[in-house]
Amino acid sequence: MNRREFLAAGFVLTPLAAALSACGKDEGWPEGMKPIKWDRDTCIVCNMVISDRRFAGEMRGGPKDTVFKFDDPGCIALCINDKAQQFPWVRDPATRIWVADANSRGNEVRWLDARKAQYAAKFSPMGYNFGAVPYPVAGSVDFPAMCEHVVSKVRNPKS
Repeated sequence: MNRREFLAAGFVLTPLAAALSACGKDEGWPEGMKPIKWDRDTCIVCNMVISDRRFAGEMRGGPKDTVFKFDDPGCIALCINDKAQQFPWVRDPATRIWVADANSRGNEVRWLDARKAQYAAKFSPMGYNFGAVPYPVAGSVDFPAMCEHVVSKVRNPKS
C-alpha cells in the first residue's frame, strides 16, 4: 500500500472509528445529570465508592449548579436533612434529584425523578433498605416518607 492509498483508507475509516468509539458511552444519563464514574466517585454523605448501579443517585442545584452523588437513596435523605443549613438549595423544589431504578439489571440503569419515585424494601448498600421503583408496589412509600423514615432511624435511634 502506497502513501496515497494509506491516507485514503485513513480518511474513509476515521468516521467509522469515531462512530464505533461512541458505542457504549451513552449510558442513558438524563439531561442535566453529570455522569457517575462507577467504582471511582464517592457518596457525599458516607464516602463509600458508588458501585451498585441499582441504588445510585445524584442531586444537582444551587447557584453554582453543584453536584452531589450518592450510593444509597437513604444518603439522599440524610443529605437533605443534614446539609440544608450549609446548602439551602437541597430543599428547593427546583433542585434536580435522580435515583436509579432498583430493578435495573447489569450496566443498564434507568434513572427516575427521586421525588416521583416510590421506595420499596430492598437491601441497599448502606442498609437503609430502600430502593427506588417507578410505580407503587405493595409496601412502597413516597419520597418524603422514605426520607422521614431514614432520618428518624439514623438521627433519632431508639436506645
